[in-house]
Amino acid sequence: MLQFEEQKQKINGYQDQLAELEDAMNIAKLKEEVANLEQQAAADGFWDDLEHSQAVLKKTSQLKAQIKRYEDLKQEYEDVCVLIEMANEEEDLSMLDEVEGAVNAFIEKYEDTRLTTLLTGEYDANNAILTFHAGAGGTEAQDWVEMLYRMYHRWAERHGFTAKTLDFLDGDEAGLKSAVVLIEGLNAYGYLKSEAGVHRLVRVSPFDSSGRRHTSFASLDVMPEINDDVEIEISPDQLRVDTYRSSGAGGQHVNKTESAVRITHLPTGIVVACQNERSQHQNREVAMRMLKSKLVEIKEREHLEKIEDIKGVQKEIAWGSQIRSYVFMPYTLVKDHRTNYENGNIGAVMDGDIDGFINAYLKAKSQGKI
Repeated sequence: MLQFEEQKQKINGYQDQLAELEDAMNIAKLKEEVANLEQQAAADGFWDDLEHSQAVLKKTSQLKAQIKRYEDLKQEYEDVCVLIEMANEEEDLSMLDEVEGAVNAFIEKYEDTRLTTLLTGEYDANNAILTFHAGAGGTEAQDWVEMLYRMYHRWAERHGFTAKTLDFLDGDEAGLKSAVVLIEGLNAYGYLKSEAGVHRLVRVSPFDSSGRRHTSFASLDVMPEINDDVEIEISPDQLRVDTYRSSGAGGQHVNKTESAVRITHLPTGIVVACQNERSQHQNREVAMRMLKSKLVEIKEREHLEKIEDIKGVQKEIAWGSQIRSYVFMPYTLVKDHRTNYENGNIGAVMDGDIDGFINAYLKAKSQGKI
């Protein structure tokens, strides 16, 4: 039947594209790496070095997830082809909606998977460290930080990633003044680096008894988590280290000792802090890793030759510098000002449905439009 033939032609065009995607994702090489890692895991004494063994298992799991993503996509293509053939043979028009839905779902999944091939930056595969700061707007802005904090946690859950809070500072009346979150998962930084910038909120404030509309701002800084393999020399005399008591609930050690650590990098003015770990030593280690990550991120973004070239310029967290606006009133719309991508379902966006914005950014970036 003509309707099913149209769907068949639509899906058949992806056969060659799937083969190209397999090459672009380097599936054959990934399978070789998995085999080598599994061979290491089976060797005697593998568990003697627990840190190394955990790293090997984590890497194996990530590579297998990449392979599975492609193989699931290929299987879905074959299933859709079978469905079309079956519906066509039976000339059953009642199956047309199901066929069209299956074809469109495959194409959407294919496009999402193809975008992973654009994540070719040196640190794109790394975990991501998100740093939130409230901007202009007082309590309203602090509440907005907490809303964004929740949104990115929901996004992480959708992707099977882990979100771990490293540091936070409660708002005066509600929300958060600032927070630092580690998102652990393959390509977390590659995806989330597009989210760095100022986010603008427009809504009727629940903190305003007059029911007036308010505009608030929050900034999000995104950097790759840098592991200990990357050598970065930071002189101790360039650092100011302060210790303080953790601010939240967290067991016997929290609030009783000055286990939280804040490190200021004097040449750039960069400040990092961690209070989530059990001891001051652990918090200091995490904070130093955050500092190194931040320095590397700035160096890469500003195309600098060495860390010492960083000047530490900071954009104002206010009107005119936003990358995205979230409007709750008088209409509902989320719009990215770099790509012009929009989504009117603001509830879904605040529940972590931000892949459309991320994908639009990656496409525009690959085409040199931003």
